[in-house]
Amino acid sequence: MQKIRCSWAGNDPVYCDYHDNEWGIPVHDDKKLFEMLILEGFQAGLSWITILKRRDAFRRAFAQWNWKKVASFTHEDVERLVADESIIRNRLKIEAAVKNAKGFIKIIEEFGSFNTYIWSFTGNKTLRAPRAPRVWTDVPVMTAQSDAMSKDLKKRGFSFVGSTICYAFMQAVGMVDDHMETCFKCNV
Repeated sequence: MQKIRCSWAGNDPVYCDYHDNEWGIPVHDDKKLFEMLILEGFQAGLSWITILKRRDAFRRAFAQWNWKKVASFTHEDVERLVADESIIRNRLKIEAAVKNAKGFIKIIEEFGSFNTYIWSFTGNKTLRAPRAPRVWTDVPVMTAQSDAMSKDLKKRGFSFVGSTICYAFMQAVGMVDDHMETCFKCNV
């Protein structure tokens, strides 16, 4: 019997694997949180499948998600990445990743971990609607929590962290659970 998934997963094996094994599952590991924050920024204006299919290349390009190494990237490193056809070669997004790595370090210094900081926006729990969404249009693209996260990250110097990007990040790392009512992963 075929699993019923959220409609956005479609039939693409990469999407299905991501849906089944990552999306909406709470993440508390700083390295994984850094990866998802950077990837969500790169996704702006593009489809998520574009990012997923280049994920290994992003991992190589961004030092296996070592934020200290990314924070130390030079102008030459940025130029190297702009020329790297295996990733999204958007200069502003690449420069934002470097800047965000520097901000990531400052947050860890202040809060002890990025996890402690970022999960405070949901009261350290996964948020779920009282009723699971029936159709994808029932799912918000931003919330008061993503607005607050975006505002605070921007205040700390982060880029490509608008409220919509923050909400997608929250979905990706399980800070919110937006699985459809008919999805086998639905917890509501």
